[in-house]
Order: sequence, then structure tokens, then C-alpha cells
Amino acid sequence: MNSRKVVFLFFTTLLIGSVSGAIVGFILDYEMYAEGSFLNLVFGVVWLLGISAAFTLISQMGFFAYLTVHRFGLGLFKSHKLWNAVQLILIAFVIFDLIYFRYIAFVEEGQTIVGYMVMPILLLAYGLVVAYLKARDTHEGAFVPALFFMVVVTTIEWVPALTVNDPKWLWLYLTPLLVANTYQLLILHRLTNQPVK
Repeated sequence: MNSRKVVFLFFTTLLIGSVSGAIVGFILDYEMYAEGSFLNLVFGVVWLLGISAAFTLISQMGFFAYLTVHRFGLGLFKSHKLWNAVQLILIAFVIFDLIYFRYIAFVEEGQTIVGYMVMPILLLAYGLVVAYLKARDTHEGAFVPALFFMVVVTTIEWVPALTVNDPKWLWLYLTPLLVANTYQLLILHRLTNQPVK
């Protein structure tokens, strides 16, 4: 992949992630941004774009870090099957942590663990869809790494919002991460011109 493609990937990811986060943030706090003066709206949208751009940059760092970790894992375990098994175990561990540890940390009287299962299960379901698309467009061996990236790496990037446990902040942070991670994952093989196996 040449430098032009890297620059293209960087700026298109930044744009898509920033806009997606700004749209969701605007919808979540519509009254706050829509009420008042026109300047309030403009500054609100600029703030949303800026904060979403920051989250998108975190996504980009996570993506390139995972590409390195993936190569390291393949070299360490000397086998795609063994490395995939390790990744599946880590996916299960992360989903469990997202449910159980958030429940332990934030449960209030009258709440059950079921409410804390919704977001992790939705993230896993979304990751399965994206991994399927990646495997369909490339080869079946891409399924587990894509699922790992979408679930585990996205969760690591999402940690600052998870510690706050504010629903609006969770969605505002997660949206640009998911959109940017999905875009990067699904466009990479097109940019590198790898033939479909």
C-alpha cells in the first residue's frame, strides 16, 4: 500500500467517523443543540465533529495496532488455527467482562444483569455481521481476525466511556469507533489490491 492510499484511508476514515458521531450526538441531545441561537447550533455541531474526530483517531490507532498484533500473533503461535482459537477465547473473555464487570461496578437497586447484556450482545452481533462481510469479500480465514478486531479492539478503544457509564456518552463514543473500524476493515483489502481467494 503506497502513501497516497494511506493518506486516503486516514482522511476518509476521519471524515466518516466524525460525521457519524456528530449525527448521533446531535440526535441524542437534539434539544440542547436546537434550542437557543444559531451560534449555539453551530458551536454544538463543531464540538460534536471535533470530539467524534478524536474518537475516530483512537479508532485509527487501534486499527494499525491490531495489524501489528495480528502479525505478531501469527508469528508467535505459528498456526492460523491456534491464533484463531486464542482470539476466540479473548472475544469470549471480553464479552463476559463487558457484561459482568460493568454490572458489578454500576448496578443499582432493582436492576438485573440482563440490562447490562444488551450492549455487549449487540456489539457481538454487529461484529459477526462485519466479519461475515469481510470473509465473503476476501477469504474465510479473515472471519475470526475481523470479529476479534470488531469486538476486542473496539472494546479497548471504548474503555474511557465505559468507566463513565452514561448512556449518551457510551453511544456518542461508540458510534465513530464502530463506523471507523467497520470502514477500515472492509476497505483495506480493496486498497491493498489483494485478490479474493
